[in-house]
Amino acid sequence: MRVCIVAEGCYPYVVGGVSQWIHSLIYSYPEQEFVILAIVADRSLRGKYVYELPENVSEIHELYLNDSDWSAGKNRKRMRMNRKTYQALVHLMLGQQVQWELLFDYFQKAGRSLNDVLMGEDFLNAVTEYYCSQYSQIIFVDFLWMMRSIYLPLFMVLKMEIPRADVYHCTSTGYAGVLGSLAKHIHGGRLLISEHGVYTREREEELIKAKWVQGIYKNIWIDQFKKMSALAYDRADLVVGLYKHARELQLELGCPAEKHRIVPNGIRVEQFQNIPGKRKEDRDIINIGSVLRVAPIKDIMTLIQAFGFAKEREPRLKLWIMGDWAEEEEYARNCFEQVRIMGIPDVEFTGRIDVHEYYGRMDMTILTSISEGQPLTILESFASHKPVISTDVGNCRGLILGEDDDFGAAGIVTRIMHVEEIANAMLRLAWDESLRRRMGENGYRRVVERYQFVHMQEAYKSIYQKFADELQIPLAEKERK
Repeated sequence: MRVCIVAEGCYPYVVGGVSQWIHSLIYSYPEQEFVILAIVADRSLRGKYVYELPENVSEIHELYLNDSDWSAGKNRKRMRMNRKTYQALVHLMLGQQVQWELLFDYFQKAGRSLNDVLMGEDFLNAVTEYYCSQYSQIIFVDFLWMMRSIYLPLFMVLKMEIPRADVYHCTSTGYAGVLGSLAKHIHGGRLLISEHGVYTREREEELIKAKWVQGIYKNIWIDQFKKMSALAYDRADLVVGLYKHARELQLELGCPAEKHRIVPNGIRVEQFQNIPGKRKEDRDIINIGSVLRVAPIKDIMTLIQAFGFAKEREPRLKLWIMGDWAEEEEYARNCFEQVRIMGIPDVEFTGRIDVHEYYGRMDMTILTSISEGQPLTILESFASHKPVISTDVGNCRGLILGEDDDFGAAGIVTRIMHVEEIANAMLRLAWDESLRRRMGENGYRRVVERYQFVHMQEAYKSIYQKFADELQIPLAEKERK
């Protein structure tokens, strides 16, 4: 069986929780052939992998959302849409029932020019209908150009030449979900979606805070992501969520309950046994570790401010920010500058590191994110017997305080961007070694019982096997006819 992993903005270009999950999943089934269909911003990332691809990855295909239109010459198609395809486009803009198959077939025709479509009469007329029905109070020219910027990446996706596979496994809805739905339409097979966060809600949170889009246009962008997710939920054969609240959100956004299944994240707990502990130079230091990708969604600015206030009251504290900043260099520089301006000592930015060499040195770990799913770093901290401070996002509360178990609290949950609460949580754990140890052990017992990698591995093996049985093909077929 051939499985195509469809990933947006992560594997194999960016280190992070979703990327590590994909990498581990592929390694888990060495006899299974995988193809990667990676969605990235532009061609500057072409071939720049930060992961060494496993041997069972036979191909990798890249889609650039901000690419140029390469359609030109005598094969260029300037054909107008027929009436049904035009209505499908209008219905998409209006958020009505869409005949996606008509749009799939239209954009899959070879030589179709996206420039001609976006600058053509059909798109102009469709936008005008949308404008007159809902947004006639704003300036039309601005509205038209915003609609072109919204639909360019979607049309780029719809024009993609899709590799053939038996199963298309998307790690989000959004553009990845649209690609998976398109692939199922073209090649058949099965469509599996594994959401690590809830894509639509994450994009909504980002857009609300974004400065590049203002006013009513924020709502239009948010609605666009909802439409794409609704397509993916509708066409999927199975949607996997990580925890109960994620399931509730996915059902609210249109995922049929009968298609949904919960499969929690898992880690290899044994990899965190016998890791190096505190060094001699750490003896009089209380180390706080934050394992993350340096990016705005992790809200490192709040982390720095909270640590600064805690440090004033407890000089023994040291903060370790452990993660790559290559993808967000400007934000990283702002974080470095924030430390300098506040004059905070003992803040260490390590860059990308082997976390196994650091977890044992920590007294606690911390996440101050504004959005998460079910963070692997929390599970890794538990496997290392370390308590966790986290903002109340995603499944962090469930991981730390427990869901349907009696292991007890494995850390402290705070409100998002609440500097005082986060600082006080640092101090509470810093000043109570017995509490740290007790919470660390609670977390360890929880991860051993409920979040081991083998549990996740068996769940996906059964899903792949079910699809293989339905398609009547061998699960580990090495060569295709």
